[in-house]
Amino acid sequence: MTLYQPANGYCYNSDTMFLYDFISKFNIKGDVLEVGGGCGVLGLLLKRDFPNINLTIIEKQKLMSEFILKNINENALDAEVVNDDFLTYKFEKKFDYIISNPPFYQGTLKSDNEIIKTARYEEFLPMREFFEKVNRILKERGEFVFCYDAKRIDDIISNMPKPLKTVDIRFMHPRVAKKATLVMVRAKRHAKSMVTVHPPLIGFEGENYSEEAAEIYKKAATKSIKI
Repeated sequence: MTLYQPANGYCYNSDTMFLYDFISKFNIKGDVLEVGGGCGVLGLLLKRDFPNINLTIIEKQKLMSEFILKNINENALDAEVVNDDFLTYKFEKKFDYIISNPPFYQGTLKSDNEIIKTARYEEFLPMREFFEKVNRILKERGEFVFCYDAKRIDDIISNMPKPLKTVDIRFMHPRVAKKATLVMVRAKRHAKSMVTVHPPLIGFEGENYSEEAAEIYKKAATKSIKI
């Protein structure tokens, strides 16, 4: 898949690749919404692999919305693109799945680049408001699949609004001896099952990608072009 990205903006990284693989393990179907699409990589990879889903991507930055449209056309895919703020936009329908690699960094080290800053920092999509809006626009048995900073797992659990319930968790560690930096979460409305904690995903072994990480990149098969 060829993906155009802004030369001086935020570019997708391994977090999105690993989240794409995590979501792919579930039987994703029906009406799917990606929140904060960036250049569209997550949603479009899933649309390529699950062509029967009805994909909507909401992205608040106009420039990035234009890149999503370009990438849709480049890859001959079909998706609706909404250029608006997820928290204030009034959706006309509810969704079976909501997926997202949201801005989750905290702290004071901000970029002067507005595209990068909006894509990275949680203040532009606060966790509690984000989760509550997701809960309101999911169908009764809808699912929410996303990734976040692994250090925020306690906040994720405490901010998950009922009847959404966490059912799957997987942590990503850069290396075997390193602490987890990313957590991938699947939550489902009205779920009764206990939480499945999946084996950890290891990013690197020595100087190379781990075998699993390399397979994920191979499956994604993306080619990035910065313009």
